[in-house]
Amino acid sequence: MDDIGFLEALLAIPSPSGQEDALAGYLIRQMTVMGFEAHRDEAGNVIGAIGDPGAGRVIVLLGHMDTVPGLIPLREDGGRLYGRGAVDAKGPLAAFVLAAARTAPLLQGTRILVIGAVEEEAHGRGARHLARTMPAPDCTIIGEPSDWEGITLGYKGMLTVDYRLSQPASHSAGLQIGPAEKAVAFWNTLMAYASTTNGGRSDRFDTLDPALREFRTFADGLNEGVEMNIVVRLPPGREAGTLQGTIQSWCNGTGKLKFYPSDAPFQADKNTPVVRAMLRAIRAHGGRPRFKLKTGTSDMNIVGPAWGTPIIAYGPGDSALDHTPEEHILLEEFHRGVDVLTHALETLIEA
Repeated sequence: MDDIGFLEALLAIPSPSGQEDALAGYLIRQMTVMGFEAHRDEAGNVIGAIGDPGAGRVIVLLGHMDTVPGLIPLREDGGRLYGRGAVDAKGPLAAFVLAAARTAPLLQGTRILVIGAVEEEAHGRGARHLARTMPAPDCTIIGEPSDWEGITLGYKGMLTVDYRLSQPASHSAGLQIGPAEKAVAFWNTLMAYASTTNGGRSDRFDTLDPALREFRTFADGLNEGVEMNIVVRLPPGREAGTLQGTIQSWCNGTGKLKFYPSDAPFQADKNTPVVRAMLRAIRAHGGRPRFKLKTGTSDMNIVGPAWGTPIIAYGPGDSALDHTPEEHILLEEFHRGVDVLTHALETLIEA
């Protein structure tokens, strides 16, 4: 199977968060054929190891198997490969597997772990398990689209909360404030707080950014209510716990809040062996490397502070296509991404 065939096979297996089993089974079989020792851990992550088991140095390539929902028919058109996960993040994961397999003959004293994590798109259950149970490697590359010339050094944090309010039904002409109006007031309070906190800043990596993802009203004739899902992107220096306490104070007993596991903002050092290896590899293949800071989150937010070792995120693909109905990857870029990763791994192995 050639490189594009391997990527196409991954894209052809639907794997929304929580439904990664079929893809995991396929990935283990293919990695085994390529020379990996592959298995699933207690959380369901696929871990493929290649190189000397007793090596003193370990490099982790951490991608994720899951995608957001939404079927995009697999097709190739004009050098573009369409499919859910093409950039986020089966493209980077496929590039990890291929690059690691290419370096196998050089792996003396080094072991590479290629990991396909579960539920990255749903609060990072797989990465949280790794952060708790896996010893810190010597360096880590997170599989997320950065385009083949980009090196991602940091991600904003995230706080996710569900708001729910139910109360006895009332006539719309009455004096009682309806649950939808109370929910809107709650949302407006959050937006005003964000505006004051941001103080006119324009760089989105440094701003507090709430997003109203869901808003639903309901009624059964006796009771009426409202549900919201809110995601708040956190800039560096903003603690999720402090913001959570502030949000709880606004509720004042009028609604119920459910908070999900939060991710702290994280930014890596750019003067590290893994960064230098990537810069050298991108330039060697005719690229002009550039550093990126992302306004979303990734598993870097989880394992970065837990492991405390050099880390970046890298992968072929345009992150602007994440989660969109037009998600696709340029085949030329995918090939370049595999070549750059292979070159960078060779540099790290030889160092």
